[in-house]
Amino acid sequence: MLLGIDIGNSNIVLGVFDGAELRASWRVQTRILATTEEYEVLVAGLFGAARIDPSTIDGVALASVVPPLTAAFAELAQRMFHQPPLVVDAGVRTGVKIRYDSPRDVGADRVVNAAAVCSHYGAPACIIDFGTGTTFDAINAAGEYLGGAIAPGLEISLQALAGRTARLPNVELRPPPAAIGRNTVHAMQSGLVFGYVALVEGMVERFRAELGPGMRVIGTGGLADVIAAETTVIERIDPWLTLKGLRIVYDLNRAEPEQEPSS
Repeated sequence: MLLGIDIGNSNIVLGVFDGAELRASWRVQTRILATTEEYEVLVAGLFGAARIDPSTIDGVALASVVPPLTAAFAELAQRMFHQPPLVVDAGVRTGVKIRYDSPRDVGADRVVNAAAVCSHYGAPACIIDFGTGTTFDAINAAGEYLGGAIAPGLEISLQALAGRTARLPNVELRPPPAAIGRNTVHAMQSGLVFGYVALVEGMVERFRAELGPGMRVIGTGGLADVIAAETTVIERIDPWLTLKGLRIVYDLNRAEPEQEPSS
C-alpha cells in the first residue's frame, strides 16, 4: 500500500491507498516546530485508529511546501515504514509539462494537483485550492501547466482584518443571512465569504476567456466547501485531489524509471 503525504502551511493531509482505492485519509494541523518523533506518534495513532498495519506500507510519496517538515517526514518514512519517500520536486516525473517561466518556482502540490485533474477530470481546467493562500491554476487542453494566480486565503484575510483593527472581532467563516450585513459579524462574513465568491467567479471568468469554453473548474482545500456552496462556477469539489495526484506520480516514477522527467 502507498502512503501519500501533502505538507502545507496550514494543514498536512495524509492518505493510504490500496491500489487506486483511497482506504483512509486524514487532515491535521501543520506544526512547523514539531519534531519527527512527535509526528511519528501522531501518525502511529492515526494508523491504529484506522486499523492499518504500518508494515503493509510499501511506498511513500511526499509533496511539501514547508522545507523543514520535508526532512522530518522523510525521516519518519524511513523510521516507521522503512521506505525512502518519493519527494516530488523538479527531478521527478509528473506527466505534466510545466510552461511557467521558472518551473522550479511552482509548488509541488500545484503540479501534483494538475496531474490528478488531467487524469480524473480532463483539460482544459482551472484548479482552485482554498488553503493558506487561494491558488488558481491553469491547465490547457494539451494538459500543460501554464501558471495561475495567488490570492490571500480566507483565514489569512480574517486574521488580518481582526488583528489589525481595534473593534472588529474574529468571526466564523460562514455565509451571513444576506449580503447587506445588519451587524458587524454579518457585515464581516458578507465581505469575507461573498467577497471571495465574487473573487472566484471573476477569476474563473477570466481563466475561461483564456483557456476556452470547455474549461473544467475543480475545487480542493480545507475551505472549498464554504465557497462552493455559494456559487455554481465550481463544478466539483475533490478534498483529496493532491493525494490522488501523489499516487499517480508515484506510479509513474515506479513504472518508468528509465525515462527523462517531463517537468
